Amino acid sequence: MALNFDLWVDRSHSDSVKWNKYHHQDVIPLWVADTDFTSPPQVIKELQQRVAEGVFGYGITPPELIDIVVKRLADLYDWAIQPEWIVWLPGLVCGLNVAVRANVAPHESSLMPMPIYPPFMQAAQSEGRAFKSIPVTQQQQRWVADFAAAESQLDGSEKLLMLCNPYNPGGTVYRRDELLQQHEFARRHNLVVCSDEIHCDLILEPDLKHVPFASLNADAEQRSITLMAPSKTFNLAGLGASMAIIPNPELRRKFFDTSKGIVPHVNILAYVAATAAYRDGEAWLNAQLDYLRENRDLVATRINAMPGLRMLVPEGTYLGWIDASALPVDDPYRFFVEAGVGFSGGAEFGAPKCVRINFGCQRALLGKALDRMEAALDKLRR
Repeated sequence: MALNFDLWVDRSHSDSVKWNKYHHQDVIPLWVADTDFTSPPQVIKELQQRVAEGVFGYGITPPELIDIVVKRLADLYDWAIQPEWIVWLPGLVCGLNVAVRANVAPHESSLMPMPIYPPFMQAAQSEGRAFKSIPVTQQQQRWVADFAAAESQLDGSEKLLMLCNPYNPGGTVYRRDELLQQHEFARRHNLVVCSDEIHCDLILEPDLKHVPFASLNADAEQRSITLMAPSKTFNLAGLGASMAIIPNPELRRKFFDTSKGIVPHVNILAYVAATAAYRDGEAWLNAQLDYLRENRDLVATRINAMPGLRMLVPEGTYLGWIDASALPVDDPYRFFVEAGVGFSGGAEFGAPKCVRINFGCQRALLGKALDRMEAALDKLRR
């Protein structure tokens, strides 16, 4: 089957969170991180076959899926894991919350780069817990966390380091030497590391390769909780199949115990979709990456030509971080909504003068949104 990422699927009258946010408004939604692409054909086919069975009782994790994940991590990322390290979850965000509750007492704290994907902060603050920020700064046209700058604020209460690689919202793909510096920071301060690697398959620079934090060395492995999922890769987010990979048996036991009675089992259809996607979705993924690279280049070229806006070119993900601090407006998010473009507001990430764009959509729609941005900025300058 030919893969056509320009195919338009009208989600405006569906149950889509992305498209319902601006229901009955002439606003193009480029915010929450799901794409407007149909999932791989084999995923759709196998879901239809499973639904046709007509019985939806409790299910087990497919042994085939476990084998596929173990092989995939070894083949793609040179990371040899054991099947028992995998803890299946109905979503990555609950993994963030469980990691915090299992490893940080109410009087203790977490550390994370800022700005950051909002559920990091929400998880870190659960039940009155605190977190501390590691500033993210521009270094050689990339957003990079400055761990040296965080040293002065540490007081010994820190127990968990929450990482995001590739980085959401900035799109940075961390290099091995940078990850080793992060590991040394964690080792020196005896921190458990929860690494969100949900965008690991979405590397846009062909010469870059994702490096799992836990694969760095034996110490990194034993202090790590790695969160991954097929959801962003294959547009399966609404089905909910994610995993925590936890090599250390004590950390894994604490994670399991904290999850009991709170975190539900993974949906049986999610297992079907995840298995089909990982087994048969590689050609689809490669075609999607080609499409996303062109979208990324279009967005970067046009936005960086707009007065008052600046976007470093993301190396991974289908997300871009737009610095609008030079615009003469109080609220860039609201300004663009009024112009008919709905981004993620930077305030939620800890940076109110920025917005995040999701360019995982049909190119024609993306072009229309960029045209609206240009028109609004032209009007602003008059």
